[in-house]
Amino acid sequence: MIRGLTGIGAAALAITVLLPCVTMAQGLPTREGTCVRTKIARIEHRLQSGTNGPFVPDSGSAVVFANRGYQVGYDEVPAIHRSRRGDSVLMCLVQLPRDCPAGDARGRWYTTTNLRTMESWTMPDAEHGCGGA
Repeated sequence: MIRGLTGIGAAALAITVLLPCVTMAQGLPTREGTCVRTKIARIEHRLQSGTNGPFVPDSGSAVVFANRGYQVGYDEVPAIHRSRRGDSVLMCLVQLPRDCPAGDARGRWYTTTNLRTMESWTMPDAEHGCGGA
C-alpha cells in the first residue's frame, strides 16, 4: 500500500492499475477477470407491479447498463441506489456458469464499480443460475 493513500484515492489507484485489462468495447466481458467500461442506463428494483406498473420497493435491486448488461439480486444494494443514470462504471466478469444446458447462459457474476461514487457491488445477471427456475 502506498503511504497515506486510503479510501477513494486507493480505489482510484486500484482502478488505474486495472485499466490495461479493460476494454472499451460496447459488449459484455466474455472471459473471467476481464472488464469493460460502460454506463448505467437504468436503476430499478427487482420486482415490478405488472408489465408497466411501478417497481416494488424492498424487492431487491436491479441495474441495466448501456452495453445491455444486467445485474439483479434479492437484496437491496445501497451502492446501486446511490448510483445515477449515466454514471460510468467498470464492469468485470468474475464468474462464468458451469455445466449449463445448451442455450442457457444465465448465472454470470459481475463486480461493478461506479466510477463516480467509487462503490462496488457483485451480483449475477439473472435471478436464477443456468438450469434453474
